[in-house]
Amino acid sequence: MIVVYTPEGGEPEHYDASSLKVSEAAIVQRTVDMKWQEILAGLEQDDLDAMRGIVWVIKKRSQPALRFGEFDPGVTEMTSRMDNKEIQRWLDATLDAIDPELDWETIEGIIGPRLAEVAVDPEYARQLLDARATVPKEVEDSGPQPEETPDDSPSLSPTSSTPETSTSDSSLTSSTSHPETSMT
Repeated sequence: MIVVYTPEGGEPEHYDASSLKVSEAAIVQRTVDMKWQEILAGLEQDDLDAMRGIVWVIKKRSQPALRFGEFDPGVTEMTSRMDNKEIQRWLDATLDAIDPELDWETIEGIIGPRLAEVAVDPEYARQLLDARATVPKEVEDSGPQPEETPDDSPSLSPTSSTPETSTSDSSLTSSTSHPETSMT
């Protein structure tokens, strides 16, 4: 997760929580009295203590004397966003969980507006979403396309009244059967 800190009248600054060292994460945990997993969950919900702790400890890299009490941003100056890897995983999981019967326009209408709220790079997120677009409606409406099979290969025909005879040399025994081992 990326914490975006925009000081009043300043430019947005990005702080990547995944860049923390274990020692830094431990300092944040002690300072905000949260376990690391709670901090990560808090970032997803714009928890002020979690975001403040992340930004503060990263700022300490360049300002070692900076005390937690000295870094007191306004409540609207911080928000969290997903980085490109996280947004890709989020989109994949979200799209995989959506009812496959929904048309793409509805899916895009649900997910598209959220991208600016959750992605640190909304343009990249939009490109990912567009790349996952399903087949256009005109192609779907043109009817089923016949399945092509080579002329010399046997195929099952839905109009056939009898099944074709197997031409395989393999036995009816499963190919995953293992020989029994002797205990003597």
